[in-house]
Amino acid sequence: MQAFKVIIVEDVPLELKGTLGIISNDIPEAEVIGTADSEPAYWKLLKQGLPDLVLLDLGLGGSTTVGVEICRSTKEMHPQVKVLIFTGEILNEKLWVDVLDAGADGIILKTGELLTRSDVRAVMEGKQLVFNEPILKKIVERFKRTVNAQLVKQEALVNYEIDEYDERFLRHLALGYTKEQITQLRGMPFGVKSLEKRQNDLMKKLFPDGNNGMGINATRLVVRALELRIIDIDNLEPDEE
Repeated sequence: MQAFKVIIVEDVPLELKGTLGIISNDIPEAEVIGTADSEPAYWKLLKQGLPDLVLLDLGLGGSTTVGVEICRSTKEMHPQVKVLIFTGEILNEKLWVDVLDAGADGIILKTGELLTRSDVRAVMEGKQLVFNEPILKKIVERFKRTVNAQLVKQEALVNYEIDEYDERFLRHLALGYTKEQITQLRGMPFGVKSLEKRQNDLMKKLFPDGNNGMGINATRLVVRALELRIIDIDNLEPDEE
């Protein structure tokens, strides 16, 4: 790894000391050209000289959004500067998404293995989306759940003989569309009568036992489709009208 310049943005003195220690002991190629404990201090440092890497804590002065804005502005003005997040915000997943959208090159959580030479080298060599083990574990868990949910949906579509129009019909019922509104959708070439027949057919498919003699309305049909994963509650998006 070639020598590079780094600015550290951290407002907790003890944690800054620890970060400096990691760099001094494990990453001798890194030249720390400045440290900042606030947004104004950071921009002042940046005017004095551009670093190759910004090691950025997200929580500054009690605010979590400041770090996101620092990342976004830095990447907009100086896209060649690497921004690696080194944060104690280990539970705020929304914040991780925000800072990735802002252009961060990676996120290292202040837990587990902390900051390593290999992580820094990966960022400096151009690897995108560098994460340490704690956040990688969460990403893998989410990935596995997403894939499993997709497999369950595919099996349900086959087992209950659900076609694309059934899925679209059920999805828009779940979104509160009336049958009249659904007929106006670009991808639904059916009238109200046809949709009523399709609803009755779906009731027979999804409630082969007749729902134990209880009545089945559109709401119960939608709930059953959600239970079977035929439609996904996390992806209920309307089609173009």
